[in-house]
Order: sequence, then C-alpha cells, then structure tokens
Amino acid sequence: MSYQRTQNFVSRRQQNWSRNQNTVAFASTIKLGPVTHTVLIALMITVLGLIYLTQATRATGYDYATQKIDKQIAELNTEKSDLDIENARLTALETVKSSTVATTMTAPVSIDYVQ
Repeated sequence: MSYQRTQNFVSRRQQNWSRNQNTVAFASTIKLGPVTHTVLIALMITVLGLIYLTQATRATGYDYATQKIDKQIAELNTEKSDLDIENARLTALETVKSSTVATTMTAPVSIDYVQ
C-alpha cells in the first residue's frame, strides 16, 4: 500500500526536524487575499452588531412591560389610598354616633348666640 503526500499536510521529517517535534503541520490550500479578509471581517462585525441589536431590543421590550406594570401599581396604590380615606370618613361618623360619649349627651335647653 503506497501513501501519497498531499499539499494539505507537510511532514516535519521532510524539513529535517529532530525527535519529539511535531511531525505534521496543516497548510491550507485556500489562500485568501486582503480584500476577502476585509469582507469577512466586515461580515463578522455586521453579524455581531445584529446579535447585539436583538439583545438590546429584547431588553427594551422588557423595560416597556415593566414600565406598564409599574404604572398599574402606582394607579392601584392611588386608588387604595383614596378608598382608605373614604373608608375612614364613612366609619368615623358611625363610630362617633355609636360611641358612649355621644349616647350620653343631652340636647341643650337654650341656644344663645353672641352678636
């Protein structure tokens, strides 16, 4: 069985290396020029930019959702405080009318006004 040498792999023994050295090195058959390298780098930067934009818009979408929920929480807190005030106003009259001090009061006999 005979082995053929390809241009992809260059034996280190052919280059007179000594023992305990790498015996095979990969050499690419495809040679890229400076224009191709520039285009590939621009393409990679574009892809990374698109990935960044998708992540940023996803975070912005969450921000809008949390802002909407925060607005609802503020409205509900305002409504709760209004209802607490209304509850205190309505229960205050009932409490005063049914208190022991109010039940022991008598009506005045005569009312005099200062002029």
